[in-house]
Amino acid sequence: MKVLLTGFEPFGEHSINPSQLLVDSLPDQYQDLFLTKCILPVDHHQAPPMLFDAIHNHQPDTVISFGLAAGRAKITLERIAVNLLDFNIEDNSGTKIVNQPIVEQGPAAYFSSLPIHGMLAGLNQGGIPAELSLSAGAFLCNQVFYLLMHQVKSLNKPIQAGFIHLPALPEQATASNQPTPSMSMEHMKKAAYLILEKLNRV
Repeated sequence: MKVLLTGFEPFGEHSINPSQLLVDSLPDQYQDLFLTKCILPVDHHQAPPMLFDAIHNHQPDTVISFGLAAGRAKITLERIAVNLLDFNIEDNSGTKIVNQPIVEQGPAAYFSSLPIHGMLAGLNQGGIPAELSLSAGAFLCNQVFYLLMHQVKSLNKPIQAGFIHLPALPEQATASNQPTPSMSMEHMKKAAYLILEKLNRV
C-alpha cells in the first residue's frame, strides 16, 4: 500500500515548519506501507501543481497532508475543507488573498476520507494529545486540503485522503513573544506512526 505524505516549508515568522521536519524524518517504509514524501511551498500558485504532480507520479492509495497550526496544543485531525481563500498573512510569494473561492463554482466543502475517528482513538490511547477539528483555516493548509479532496474526487479512485495539523515545536514556542503551546518532534513521530497504523488497508 502506497502512502503519500506532504508537509510545508517554513512561512511567516516561522524559521522552521514541523510538518516538513516530520515528513522528512519518516522512513520510506513502515510495516506494509510504502511512504513517499513531498514538501510543498507556502505559495498559493505553486503548491497545487506540486501536489497534483506528486499524486500523478506516485499513484498513492492514501494521501495525508500535514501542516502547522501554531497556537494549537493538540494534533488536530481536520474533518472539513472549505472553498475559501482568506489569508490573514501573506504567503511566501508575498500575496494576500481575501475572500476568494479556491475553485470557482466548486463544492462549498469536502470532508476528510481518512479514518479520523479511529486515528483519534489510537492517538489518545497512545498518550498523544489530539482532537478532531472543524476548521482548517483559510490559508494554504485549507487550500491544499480542499484541492486534495477535489482532485481525488475528479480521479474517481478509492484514495483515502485528508489533512492533519501539528502544534509548534518547543524551539518555536521559545522564540515566540506570545504564550505558545508546543509538542516535541519525538511525540509527533510517535503520532505519525499511530496514525499510519489506523489506515484502512486496501
